[in-house]
Amino acid sequence: MVCEEKTKFIKSIDLLDFKNYLAIIQHIFITKGYTMSRTCPISNRQINENLVRVYSVQVVILAALLLITNLPIFALILLYDFTIRALRLPQLSPIHNIGKFIVTKLKIKSHMSDEAPKRFALFIGLSISSALSLLYLGKFFIIGSMLAIVLITCALLEALFNYCLGCKIYQLIQVLR
Repeated sequence: MVCEEKTKFIKSIDLLDFKNYLAIIQHIFITKGYTMSRTCPISNRQINENLVRVYSVQVVILAALLLITNLPIFALILLYDFTIRALRLPQLSPIHNIGKFIVTKLKIKSHMSDEAPKRFALFIGLSISSALSLLYLGKFFIIGSMLAIVLITCALLEALFNYCLGCKIYQLIQVLR
């Protein structure tokens, strides 16, 4: 509902007015100490982007091991972990626990952002890992390998460049609504 109201308002003003409006709103948010979202979040939850990037490195490693060995256990580990994180049970997630350990030991600063786009990307990862598990268990290695390469590419973009493809899809969906 809020997204629709914002969209109607934005369409009713010209570009110059919009830039001025945005500058005023940013100033208000900054002086009050609030953070301003670039998306229309599903929830008010925030997530540490740097922790997510460490998750992505681990996903790359597991998916690469899957590609190299063709052992379905790596697809099943990915499926388990994506499922556990989707269910909001991070204490049971090996990727989360290892990521937290790494972030704490390396003293990587938190960089908080809206959770909704990252959560959307998490569900894309869950879908891909589900398909990977089925494909590798069914010994469809060629198709599974192509899908694993897609997962590795998306996770590498996140890990190396902080570019979340799933988040971009989420934002596009929000604009098209």
